[in-house]
Amino acid sequence: MDTIYKQEEWRLSGRKRPVDVVAPGEDLPFADDAFDFVFASHVIEHFADPICALQEWKRVARKYVILVVPHPDRTFDRGRDLTTTAELLLRHEGGATGEGEGHHWSVWTHESFLDFCRDLDVDVVDSLEPDDKVGNGFMVVIDAGR
Repeated sequence: MDTIYKQEEWRLSGRKRPVDVVAPGEDLPFADDAFDFVFASHVIEHFADPICALQEWKRVARKYVILVVPHPDRTFDRGRDLTTTAELLLRHEGGATGEGEGHHWSVWTHESFLDFCRDLDVDVVDSLEPDDKVGNGFMVVIDAGR
């Protein structure tokens, strides 16, 4: 309850919620369709293999996977090259592993993330640019049932 993330949670909302489950995001200890939705804010960019993480989140969600993804122009990723679908497919096929605390493996704009979803035949049902909370990212809602 005293991590930098919990301190930021306190700063932004005036409260700290306990964490119920700690597990690798690409290997969750839940049954298929265990939840109506998965909400992951500023998380997917921390996976070496975000395709694997996205597949896992779709597995446990009955309806939607809701993502807030940082936009490079509004974060410390400014100036970094965008991550291509081809690079992500190579990582996925090669079994890339690892999560980067404070490190972003992947960088997307709203448009490039939507292209990534189209390339993977992931059904995006809605998106918002910029996100309506802090505004340093964009939001994407994915149909988990597809």
